[in-house]
Amino acid sequence: MRRRDLLSIVDLGPDELRAVLEFALRMKHDGCRPLLEGKTLALVFEKASLRTRVSFDVAMRQLGGHAVYLSQSEVGLGQRESVADIARVLSRYVDGIAARTFAQSTLEALAEHASVPVINALSDDEHPCQAAADLLTIYEKKGRLAGLRLAFVGDGNNVAASLAQGSAMVGMDFAIASPEGYGLPASVLGQAERLASLTGASMKVVSAPEEAVRGADVVYTDVWTSMGQEDQRRERLEAFAGYQVNNNLFSLAAPDAMFMHDLPAHRGEETVDEVIDGPQSVVFDQAENRLHAQRAILALLMGEETG
Repeated sequence: MRRRDLLSIVDLGPDELRAVLEFALRMKHDGCRPLLEGKTLALVFEKASLRTRVSFDVAMRQLGGHAVYLSQSEVGLGQRESVADIARVLSRYVDGIAARTFAQSTLEALAEHASVPVINALSDDEHPCQAAADLLTIYEKKGRLAGLRLAFVGDGNNVAASLAQGSAMVGMDFAIASPEGYGLPASVLGQAERLASLTGASMKVVSAPEEAVRGADVVYTDVWTSMGQEDQRRERLEAFAGYQVNNNLFSLAAPDAMFMHDLPAHRGEETVDEVIDGPQSVVFDQAENRLHAQRAILALLMGEETG
C-alpha cells in the first residue's frame, strides 16, 4: 500500500473525506474490527493534550493495535535530536506517527524523512483530525452537510483553518467573524475558496459576529488565546471583546442551530455556561467523535481497507 500522510484536511479529497465520515459513523454504530492488529502508533507531542492523546490511544486499542506516547521532554523534537533523525528512527519501530507540534514545518519534516504515515494531531496552522470529528458530528446530527451554514466566531486559528477547508470540501457554507488582524490567513482562505467553487459552497469573511451568526445552522467558537500565545493574552482579550458567543448572539442563529466548541473552553471569555451547557450544545458529542473519526483515519492511513 502506498504510504499516505495527513498533514492537512485537504490531503483527503472531497470524496475520500466523505468516505472517512461514512466509515467513522458506521464503526460508531456497528463497532470496529481489528483492522490494525499488531500495529503501533507513536504519539509524538510537543503540546499538552487530553482529547487528542486519549482518543488516539483508545482508537488504536479498539482497532487491535497499540500506541506509544512520547512527550517533548522525552524526545526533544529538533533540540535533543533532529526531526529528520527522529523520523528515521521511529520508522524502524512503529507503523505510524501522530504528531502534535507547534510549527507545521516540524510535521512536514517528519513526513519528509519518515517511511511510515504521519498524521497531524494539531499544529499551529491546522487541526485536520478535529475538523473531521466536527464534520462527523454535524453530519450525525443534521443528516447532511451540503447546503448547511457554519458560522465561526473568533480567531482565524488552526481549528478555523481546517474547518473552512473541510466545509468547502463537503459543500457547506462557511462564514467567519474575526477582529481586524485575527482572520484566516490569505493562503487558507484562497484554498477554501477554490475548493468551495467545486462544491457550490460559499466562503464569507466579516468583522461583525452578528452578521456571521444570523440564520446559521451551526455556531462554532474557540479560545481566543491558544497554547503558545499566553504572552498575548491581554491584547487578545481586548481585541475579541464583543465576540463572545452568549445567549444574545446565539439567538440570531437558526432555531435548531447547534453550538460547537473543540475544547478546552475558557468559560466567560469566548462563550458562557448558558450556551456551552445549553440544550443546543454538542461539544461533548464532538469530543467523543474525535475517537470515531480518528479510527477511520487510522484505518485509512495504516490499514488495508476502510470498509
